[in-house]
Amino acid sequence: MPIPASIGKYRVDGVLGQGGMGTVYRAFDPAIQRPVAIKTVNKGTLDPINLQYALMRFRHEAQAVGRLTHPRIAAIYDYGEDADIAYIVMELVNGKSLFQHMQEQAHFALKEVGEIVRQLLDGLGYAHEQGVVHRDVKPSNILVNSDGRIKITDFGIARLDSSTLTQVGEIMGSPGYMAPEQFLGTEIDATSDLYSVGIIAFELLLGRRPFTGSNPEIMRAVLNDRPPNPSSFNQKLSAQLDLAVHKALAKEKSERFQSARDFADAFLKGIDASIRNTLPEPDPDSLAEVATQRIDDNLVQAARLLAGMQLKAPLPPLARPATPAAPRTAPPAAQPAAPPTAPPPADGKKARIVFVDDEERILTALKSIFRSNYHVFTATNGAQALEFITKFRAHVVVSDQRMPEMTGVQLLRQLKDAAPNTVRILLTGYSDLASIVGSINEGEVFRFVSKPWDNREIQKIVAEAVAIACELQEAAAAPVAAADRMSAGILVIDPGDEVFRSVRQLYAATCPVLHATDLDEAFKVLADREIALILADIESARDEAIATFKLLKQDHPEILTIVITEASDSELVIELINQAQIFRFLNKPVNLKLLAQHVQLALARYQSFKQAPQLLQQHKVAQARVGESLAEKIRGKLGSLRSWLRPVIR
Repeated sequence: MPIPASIGKYRVDGVLGQGGMGTVYRAFDPAIQRPVAIKTVNKGTLDPINLQYALMRFRHEAQAVGRLTHPRIAAIYDYGEDADIAYIVMELVNGKSLFQHMQEQAHFALKEVGEIVRQLLDGLGYAHEQGVVHRDVKPSNILVNSDGRIKITDFGIARLDSSTLTQVGEIMGSPGYMAPEQFLGTEIDATSDLYSVGIIAFELLLGRRPFTGSNPEIMRAVLNDRPPNPSSFNQKLSAQLDLAVHKALAKEKSERFQSARDFADAFLKGIDASIRNTLPEPDPDSLAEVATQRIDDNLVQAARLLAGMQLKAPLPPLARPATPAAPRTAPPAAQPAAPPTAPPPADGKKARIVFVDDEERILTALKSIFRSNYHVFTATNGAQALEFITKFRAHVVVSDQRMPEMTGVQLLRQLKDAAPNTVRILLTGYSDLASIVGSINEGEVFRFVSKPWDNREIQKIVAEAVAIACELQEAAAAPVAAADRMSAGILVIDPGDEVFRSVRQLYAATCPVLHATDLDEAFKVLADREIALILADIESARDEAIATFKLLKQDHPEILTIVITEASDSELVIELINQAQIFRFLNKPVNLKLLAQHVQLALARYQSFKQAPQLLQQHKVAQARVGESLAEKIRGKLGSLRSWLRPVIR
């Protein structure tokens, strides 16, 4: 077909590419004096049955991208049709597709890979926020500008949040980059795009995709096989990068990253760690011994109160040097995975940390981060870790969740009884609701840390955990005396009164038990009474309740909260843990025996706060993510609340 002189009002200057349905032309818009690309569908080359479907998709692409304005997405300027063609006028990108770069065997440095993936996820994240899922993310649909910036194109099979273009059972996408649900013809969402980005990231790192072969072979592998670790092909790639890629490529959508931003953050952390792996090792002789943690003397009595003398055996004492020790000649050797046959050395300077994970690569990465400041021990399963910790003790245990034979929650629950002075942290790459709730309710974990981790964040969390462990090992022999009658009360927020009546029957002799049917009534009670514990059903007015508990914890960390919910959203539970430090979770229907146990523990914790308010410094939460209008409304109500412990908190 000859090149037309013009299409609509646009002057045609040449051909950029050709496909099965039409041609892409380089053109010029004389009205506003700018170069454009024009993508066409040649109606004469398609039979009538396919033509209507092709035109429907073509218009759909114009509608999908027409609502998107983002520097990482090639913009659409115009759409038109005549008797011979349909066409889309779009932004002209000066460069080649990522597929062309790969075909030419271009080598991308780690920093370049990180930047390409970051830009790709930035654009897709914006599209997802606007209700658009691309559904065909692949290198040929990613244009790389001459200055390294990328543009995402070809939204021809995109799903809009209001679209009925495709039905369940229709297979959409390109096999080499399709998620399991795309092969199965089931519901596709934003995490399907993130899966495709995971394939592209793997290919950029290693020059090959994780699954190769014929289309049937690729489909079988995508549905059944675990992708290899990128580090198995290049040992300089970090464990954090392995984790980021594996999470993106999880078979179950719920186990993948739930947002493009989360994926980008994790991937870039893995890239940074990999770049550090390529740097020369520091000279061990230049490393000086560093004190693990400067201990705040005001926390000693507070920790003793918190411990309540459940300690079974004290840990070896830790010295608290004011200045760094003299340089040593070599870093301490990391211990093997099997439990040692003798206690680790107590040099008076380093705490003992046990990492538990069934992947050696993860253990190696964690050892490299922490062995300079701590005695680091590793175990590849829960039974092994439990044997070692029961025998020799540890200050901090950091455990994976998904392990054979004994899960992380089971391990931490047993450790709570066997070594209650050990501070416990759950480290996992899966948002498993039962595990998250179990880690709080049963394991009493200090923190929930997601894989892939941020090195600075996990170092900070472990340092805080070590500080607490150092205080607990000095706890006095006598338990904290519990008051016969508490002035602080329990506030039950629930439209019904069944839970309130049960709690009042159990605890009326111990403390006041009050009832509010909604949040407005609850604020009135909080303004007048000292409240130790809020027991709240959040199913009614959930958004306002969640925002309230986030902001309440920031201003009044002494008030503990037990949430009653039917929620099955693990991300919501993590959000409540991280931003509101919910003390316990209870599912409906409420188990009264479990309720009584949780309330008893909460009242004891509040007494510890009241006798040693310094403990509240360990209960600060991250900045709450709450909408401005809702935050303003709640802040106005919080302003009338009195903090009963504030006068004695520094």
